[in-house]
Amino acid sequence: MIEIKQLSKHFGKLQVLREIDLSLEGGQCISLIGPNGSGKTTLIKSILGMVIPSSGTIHFEGKNISREWAYRNDIGYMPQIGEYPENMSIGQVLDMMKDIRKIPENLLDTELYEKFELDKMLDKRMRTLSGGTRQKVSACLAFMFSPKVLILDEPTAGLDPVATEILKDKIIDEKHKNKLIMITSHVLSDLDDLVSQIIYMQDGRVMFHKSLVELKVDTGTNKLSKAIAHIMSLKQELSKETIYE
Repeated sequence: MIEIKQLSKHFGKLQVLREIDLSLEGGQCISLIGPNGSGKTTLIKSILGMVIPSSGTIHFEGKNISREWAYRNDIGYMPQIGEYPENMSIGQVLDMMKDIRKIPENLLDTELYEKFELDKMLDKRMRTLSGGTRQKVSACLAFMFSPKVLILDEPTAGLDPVATEILKDKIIDEKHKNKLIMITSHVLSDLDDLVSQIIYMQDGRVMFHKSLVELKVDTGTNKLSKAIAHIMSLKQELSKETIYE
């Protein structure tokens, strides 16, 4: 579905992506993990067309996305912090996005809208919303237009436990519909029930891309958080050995 080949990006002298090669297929829920500054956000923005790579290519369903925009209609994006016109109400924001996307009402996916009970808050202005309610609006918009690909940046941040479980159930359902889902999250405990593959980035490079099952076997752990902690501790030990040599 998405093929990334030799993707690099630098801002001036700072290189943030280094020859990234990835093949991402439908029916997978992939967690993009790495320390701050590892290049995760730049990679996501490159896929979304918000950052122009310095070199390399990204293909979406076989087509190069360079200078294209129509493919974005097949991507649902949930940002970590949703930016909306602060003077608009929830209802106005939803109507605005429906007008832009021009998808018939009967084809909209309103499951999250209904389960988050946004119909009871339509008159609330965006500037008055809590972080959790803003997240609900972002989640609703990401899923509403039935995209083939979902990119979710810290999707459970600010959500209460009930809303978190609703969103997790929705993600699992969409994966079973053969959609490609990419999630970035620092709350690794939220990912164990969701993800099927892990991409670990560091210093602008993909250190590994493997299934969650493989990762747990390789590290001898039973949870994603423990597996990542194990890997990071090994890297720290290797760094210390290099320093002392």
